Amino acid sequence: MRIRHPLLPIAGLLTLAVGLSVLPLAAWALPSPQGEVILTVSGNIAHTNVDDEAHFDAEMLMSLPTRVIETHTPWTDGPNSFEGPLARALLETVGADSETVRVRALNDFAADIPVANFHDYDVILALTRNGEPMPIRDYGPIFVLYPFDDYPELHNETIRFRSVWQVVNIHAD
Repeated sequence: MRIRHPLLPIAGLLTLAVGLSVLPLAAWALPSPQGEVILTVSGNIAHTNVDDEAHFDAEMLMSLPTRVIETHTPWTDGPNSFEGPLARALLETVGADSETVRVRALNDFAADIPVANFHDYDVILALTRNGEPMPIRDYGPIFVLYPFDDYPELHNETIRFRSVWQVVNIHAD
């Protein structure tokens, strides 16, 4: 006669749960965007939601860790308040494995940005300016924004070149 311990089924479920929790991160998929897709992330990324890319709507982006940056820029008058997700948070979310990303705008302008910039500074993907979504004619829908007023060393041609607006794609090389 076999005697079964009453906790054996629970132990089996616990083992299954622990096993599932250690699945490789590549097995994890992003949720699908519910609104208009405004950003596609491609390249060497682990987490996707459309084939081998990660598509984001504005709500998905704003659900990431965000920052507000109050700063002057070379392109706007006076100080402005910009808000959006931290660029490094986006890269962590998609599981990017890259030292450089190529950021591309609607007009196909592109800039290569070292990922180290995103860790050295609180670079954001600004979605709003002074509390309002940025339309395409005013740098939107996404603007790579450095905290210029916080770091005088950011006032140079290289950083201005990396401050891409009207962003539609980020490619992890």
